[in-house]
Amino acid sequence: MNGADLLPLLVAVPLLAAVGPLLLGARRPRLARAVVVAVLAGQVALAVALAGLVLADGPASSVVGAIPAAFGIGLFADRLTAAMAVLVAVGALGAFLGDGRRPSGPEGSLWLLLVAGLSGVVVTADVFNLYVFLEISGLAAYALVASARGADAGLAALKYLLVGTVGATLYLLGVGYAFVATGTLAMADLAPALAAAGHGSTLVVAAFVLMAVGLAVKLALFPLHGWKPDAYAAAPPAVAAVLAALGSTVAGYALLRITYGVFTPALFEAAPAVRTLLLVAAAVSVLAGGALALRASEVRRLLAYSSVSQVGLFGLGLALSTPLAVTGALVGLVGHAVAKGGLFVAAGAIDRAHGARTVEEYAGLARRSPLVGAAVAVLAVSLVGLPPTVGFAGKWYLALGAVGAGAWAAAGVVVASTLLSLAYAGRLVERLYLGEPADPTVRTALRADGGRPDGTVERPALVVLAAAAVVVVALGLGSTALADWFAPVVEGWL
Repeated sequence: MNGADLLPLLVAVPLLAAVGPLLLGARRPRLARAVVVAVLAGQVALAVALAGLVLADGPASSVVGAIPAAFGIGLFADRLTAAMAVLVAVGALGAFLGDGRRPSGPEGSLWLLLVAGLSGVVVTADVFNLYVFLEISGLAAYALVASARGADAGLAALKYLLVGTVGATLYLLGVGYAFVATGTLAMADLAPALAAAGHGSTLVVAAFVLMAVGLAVKLALFPLHGWKPDAYAAAPPAVAAVLAALGSTVAGYALLRITYGVFTPALFEAAPAVRTLLLVAAAVSVLAGGALALRASEVRRLLAYSSVSQVGLFGLGLALSTPLAVTGALVGLVGHAVAKGGLFVAAGAIDRAHGARTVEEYAGLARRSPLVGAAVAVLAVSLVGLPPTVGFAGKWYLALGAVGAGAWAAAGVVVASTLLSLAYAGRLVERLYLGEPADPTVRTALRADGGRPDGTVERPALVVLAAAAVVVVALGLGSTALADWFAPVVEGWL
């Protein structure tokens, strides 16, 4: 078996398997959950096998159904694709295992649809099919947010749906403009065709701007972030974890692939105003997201606003267009996915165990749940960007790229992001370890699932948290190897 054989399976397996939990429904909830876990574990195996084959044999491609690549379902995998496929599979499995609610059969089906859509975005080689997979993952995400039930979850899901639909529509309009300019939808064919049409032409620039803004909505770049805090705060904790870890990450990957794999850096040279606009938007997102996180009192909202700031750093690296900056954007994107996913799992676990949801309610909880407190501290250090975590490696590469490009303002934004994240993440860790805990006998808060807190953190959540903390440190210590893994793709683009 080669990489081309595995590519369709990454999408087909979770897509077809989604029928199973739905049929089992509420009658066999344990079996439905076991099916979801088995499929997600199989997805991890497929993604790891793909990464191994790509490493051994180089990039792989496939066209489903022998339809011409210009209009068919083309799939492609290089080192970056393989890494993102592994991240999607592992992140989804970890978030699902860390869910203390025991989701129903239909919810399990939505999880598998979400994974199928995200995996499709990662491996697609066609700009229209990227839209299709974005919609599959988006519809599953909207329903999963609403699965928390209640007015807040319903309103958050509706806002997410409306804003997500606008973003998808803008992206699709951009695809239409690109097709008018080139007559093809395949990414490999679009790159030379767009060059022939002229990167500075109004049609090509409009296509890129529309596609980029559409993906920026999914990425939640400021000021297109309004849906994120409500969705992440109202969703079931495990759903918030998987969306925080993978939603913005996959959207960022798609934007990077479209920018450099389709439009190429020549677009920025032909239309420098586009690069300037992207740099400004990214810098504003970094600073505004950090400021909003400082003001947030609810932990999940704080983490959501933190994501707005972190994706701004990714946008800076993308716009700077130097190998070091793009490498920093990629390393930071992976590190953010692991750290933020772990922190949302921790937020859910603390909610269920202690009924604590605000920063103030976290006071002293590290003494009652020391393993959770230690994991949160390590993951928060990665968000800040301190050694030896992967967060530091991403910011280091990004800062070097900014300095090398002479973009001193961008370098200053990277430093400012560290100070801002130190303030809001430090506040959270300080309350965990130094705050005076409330008397548990008078705590009246309900857990996320409506029960009373009992101070017990589930073992699966502890395992997921420990794994996330170990991974951010391991990736930080091995950041050179991670950068080397991405190097062939980055060098091919730039």
